[in-house]
Amino acid sequence: MTMPVVDAEYLKEIETARRELRAFISSKKCAPIMLRLAWHDAGTYDATTKTGGPNGSIRNEEEFSHGSNNGLKIAIDFCEEIKSKHPRITYADLYQLAGVVAVEVTGGPTVDFVPGRKDSRISPKEGRLPNANKGVPHLRDIFYRMGLSDKDIVALSGGHTLGKAHADRSGFDGPWTREPLKFDNSYFVELLKGESEGLLKLPTDVALLEDPGFRHYVDLYAKDEDAFFADYAVSHKKLSELGFTPRSSSCKLDSVVLAQSAFGVVVATAVVIVGYIYESRKRMK
Repeated sequence: MTMPVVDAEYLKEIETARRELRAFISSKKCAPIMLRLAWHDAGTYDATTKTGGPNGSIRNEEEFSHGSNNGLKIAIDFCEEIKSKHPRITYADLYQLAGVVAVEVTGGPTVDFVPGRKDSRISPKEGRLPNANKGVPHLRDIFYRMGLSDKDIVALSGGHTLGKAHADRSGFDGPWTREPLKFDNSYFVELLKGESEGLLKLPTDVALLEDPGFRHYVDLYAKDEDAFFADYAVSHKKLSELGFTPRSSSCKLDSVVLAQSAFGVVVATAVVIVGYIYESRKRMK
């Protein structure tokens, strides 16, 4: 599929959709599943083969039927309600925008969003997303394949501050935090407490405590929410743009301004020269 034309009208559609998503997600209390949708669409990226990634392919039945995507058809249908009003916006942009808004409306950091992703109908094979039953080597294999770092792994894991696991979807049940509709650093605080009645800790969560490269960030984020928010915003943006090179509208705008400025200088110079020639001829008469 072709790249969308990100002109003034497209940007206006994005901002309108953003407002509608804020209202929709807040009223439906569906921030966790919208964030999961965005992550799972993006998290299939392979930096070596340049395949997968945030391209809207998760809407394909072949992909949303993967075991790791159980339950996400709910979020896909939610997004369709917004898409029907803004058909020009790509699914790829819409799903990532929904993830950004989900973090925002639950009190999390502002994640920079740049539109322009193109849709794909090609779905990757199952097995590219993290397996919650595995540990440190698996996490690094999955995230390094995307081109992400240890810091990204831990920061993005903090997104589990939202929502809960459902037994019929993942085989696990329960929330990670006491307030699963509030985006904060409590995921890390609870992780350091060890086992807590009623709260979930997956093998991939525990892995963050076992590896020194991960544990450093867990300790930091548990005591400094601002540090977590700052790093999370960067890591979320990276995840949402895997395989996507945003077109810089500012560069185009700067070029136009420079061209207009150059033209203005030429015109001004010409006026001065003509004026000088005119005055010179007057004096010669």
